[in-house]
Amino acid sequence: GLYIFGMNRHDLTNTQWERLQPLLPPQKPHTGRPSTDHRRILNGILWILRTGAPWRDLPERYGPWSTAASRFYRWRKAGIWQRLFEAIQQQADAAGKLNWAIHYVDGTIVRAHQHAAGSPTGAAAEALGRSQGGFSTKVHLRAAGEKALMTFELSPGQRHEALGFAPLMAGGAVKRSGRGRPKRRPGRVVGDKAYSSGKIRAYLRTHGIRITIPHKVNEHRSGPFDRALYRLREQVERLINRLKQNRRVATRYEKCAANYSAMWLIAATLLWLEC
Repeated sequence: GLYIFGMNRHDLTNTQWERLQPLLPPQKPHTGRPSTDHRRILNGILWILRTGAPWRDLPERYGPWSTAASRFYRWRKAGIWQRLFEAIQQQADAAGKLNWAIHYVDGTIVRAHQHAAGSPTGAAAEALGRSQGGFSTKVHLRAAGEKALMTFELSPGQRHEALGFAPLMAGGAVKRSGRGRPKRRPGRVVGDKAYSSGKIRAYLRTHGIRITIPHKVNEHRSGPFDRALYRLREQVERLINRLKQNRRVATRYEKCAANYSAMWLIAATLLWLEC
C-alpha cells in the first residue's frame, strides 16, 4: 500500500531523519537489487521497538517483515546501531549538551518472555538468570540526564549492582573532534546504597571522581553527605521509565543478549536526538 512518511505515531520526524540519514550505510548496494528505503525500514523497526509485537506482525506499510528483521540483525552484526548511538552522543557533546559534571548509576530488572529462553549458548552467557522477578535480565546503566544514556551493561537478573559498576565506568567514552583523547569520566557519580562498597569508593577516589553514595547501615561513615545532590538521582529513574515506554525494552523477547542490547541502543539514540 501507499506509504507516507510521518503519517504514523511511531515514525521518525523529518528532523530526526535528517540527523540520522548521513550516518547510515549508503542507500543502494553496489551489487544485487536496490534495498528497500532505509527510512521506511527504520520506521518499521521503531514500530516493533515501541509495540513489542513479533516481527511477523509488522504492518504492510513498512514493507515485508522479513526485510525489516534481517536489516535489524544485519546492522547489529555490523555494529551500526552502536555507531549511530555514539555519533548522536558525540553531536550532543560537541553542542555542549552533555553534562560531564554529574553522572548517575542504577540497575533495573527486565522480565524475560518465555521466547527469550533456550539459547544454545546457555542462559548466563546471554545475560539471563533468576531473580525475585523470575526469569530476567538486569540492565546496569550510567546516565548524564533523563534523556542521556552514557553506557549500559547486561547481566543475569540476580547479579548485584556493585558487580556491574566497573564496566559502566570503563565504557561510555565519547570521542571528541581533533586529536584529543575520548572523554570518559564525570566529575561526580551519584548512586544508591547498592553501590556503597569500599572497592567502589576506592575506585572513584583513585580516578579523582567525587562521590554521592549513601553508606549502608553497617558501614563506617566519613565526610558529609549532600542530600540535594542525591535527590538528582531521580534523573536516571526517569531515563529508565522513558526507555521502558518501548515494549521491546520493557520486556526482553530476544534470546541473544546482543540483539536485546541493540533494542536499548535504538531507544537511547532516539532520546539523545531530543537533547
